[in-house]
Amino acid sequence: MNINGIGIVFTRGRGIDCFENALKDGWQRPDEIEIKGRKSFVYQVGPQTMSDKSLLKKMRRADKLSKMAVLAAADALENSGIENINKKTIGIITATAFGAHVTTFDFLNDILDYGEANVSPTTFSNSVHNAAASYISSALNIQGPTLTVTQFFFSFHSALQLAKAWLDEKRCDYVLVGAVEQYGDVLGYIYGSKLMQATDGRIKPFNFNPAYSVPSEGAVFFLVSNEDSENVFCKVEDITTRHSRESGNPAPIRTDLNIIDTDGLLIDESVYMSSFSPEIPTAAYSPIFGSMMIGSAFNCASGALMLKKQLYCANPVSDNPRVINVLDETKNSGIEFIRCIRYNCLNEQAVIQLRAK
Repeated sequence: MNINGIGIVFTRGRGIDCFENALKDGWQRPDEIEIKGRKSFVYQVGPQTMSDKSLLKKMRRADKLSKMAVLAAADALENSGIENINKKTIGIITATAFGAHVTTFDFLNDILDYGEANVSPTTFSNSVHNAAASYISSALNIQGPTLTVTQFFFSFHSALQLAKAWLDEKRCDYVLVGAVEQYGDVLGYIYGSKLMQATDGRIKPFNFNPAYSVPSEGAVFFLVSNEDSENVFCKVEDITTRHSRESGNPAPIRTDLNIIDTDGLLIDESVYMSSFSPEIPTAAYSPIFGSMMIGSAFNCASGALMLKKQLYCANPVSDNPRVINVLDETKNSGIEFIRCIRYNCLNEQAVIQLRAK
């Protein structure tokens, strides 16, 4: 399965070129806000990033989650450079951990304030998990199959596996598969109560324990297919999940770089140390886009971009108390394989393996 195009919306802008610049520029201090009298840091998508009136003109009543998804999905189509793609059959798969939780809480607040008979039907329709995928279909005039995958840590991996199944079954020519998450005050309060917050706004991905988080939001979509094109980023060679009940160690996999999803969402991230070796450099780009359960999608975009450009991007944060082999230099070099590794709170592992075309 090939990645033909990538669209992305995140705290530092919109578009894969903007994301590439962020990887090269490194960490930047996130916004500082106040929740329940307590100051905290958060990576938010600014209004200037959401200012595409031509694309969003029919979505004035849509929530921020759906708008971010539509912008990223539209950019993935454009980035592919495939001619007459509107004549192809395109499926849509949207992955999310919490869905439209901000709109859901708004709807519940309206019930408390105005009663069940007086709440907005628009707010209710936007609160369902599949709303973002529906808006993508409508805004981009896509008539193929549409589905939303909801899962905490591994929603994007499940979406990729489903996209591969659709392509192998020839249900569609292309699949727009991606992930989206929105920040809200309730989520920020939970992060602050249950997780170790980065008091300086800096996620330290190689600290492992304690692990520091900075809540965030954004969307990234990939146009994938079994067809080659001039603009192919890379090949998704495999997507695997390994459950904690399985015994033994997995067979070693050849790779040039391990990208780990350490972002402070696990209280103890030491489990990642068992997944890489001293001979292979390791990278973690969560300080660029923040702590999200869909962060695997952003790291997958990082790997795909590096494989296409044949460019190693240095870690945005240099803290390395365990003295592991981290990627500390941005340089052009031959790259053939990259692994993106995520663990959940049950120590189950999910891996996306990318290969250069």
